[in-house]
Amino acid sequence: SFRQACSPFLQTARCYARPVRRKRKDFPSQLDDLPPTMLKKDYASVPIVNSVDDVVRRLLSLNMASQKEKMKIKIDQLVEKVRRSPDDNGSFEVQVAVLTAKIRAMEEHLQVHPKDKSNRRCMLMAIDRRKKLLAYLRRVRYDVFENTCKQLGIQYTLPPLHVRRITKRWLVKKAFCQKVFEEARKLKAAERLKRRRERPAKVRAAKEAAAPQS
Repeated sequence: SFRQACSPFLQTARCYARPVRRKRKDFPSQLDDLPPTMLKKDYASVPIVNSVDDVVRRLLSLNMASQKEKMKIKIDQLVEKVRRSPDDNGSFEVQVAVLTAKIRAMEEHLQVHPKDKSNRRCMLMAIDRRKKLLAYLRRVRYDVFENTCKQLGIQYTLPPLHVRRITKRWLVKKAFCQKVFEEARKLKAAERLKRRRERPAKVRAAKEAAAPQS
């Protein structure tokens, strides 16, 4: 038994043995609710699709579709929930819906590939862009903002108030800026007063120059 354990054949087999890989977890996706029998976006409105056989219909369905084609349908579904009219393709609500679908897709990608820094950076930029759009909607049209968050399942949180720590350097800088602003305002006031005094003379000169011509 000792010779068998130390035989060169077993040593070679140990060196070439593959490590056991851990099975990846199946994370939930926003594309799970899309039925596999649904047709792709480019073929859904073609009338001849209804007369094709089952093999061709399966090739044109989401069962054989890529992730990009499924994302187009998911974006259209979210846009249909918030758009103002059938021709609305660029309102703030539509932009929020498109960004929401992309953000969720990037979150799912990061769950499988947590070290993808480029994808994380794009996701944070998209989240920042969506926050700005939602903040504008909340400030201008609150009813539309509330309906958009409800339809898309977005939980909006108010940004924290910025509190500056008062230091001696900041107080000196503020006093200096205030002094510069007051001096500039005095200069502008003097120039404005000078122009106001010169205006009647200019008007009088223009009338005298136009009188001989008439």
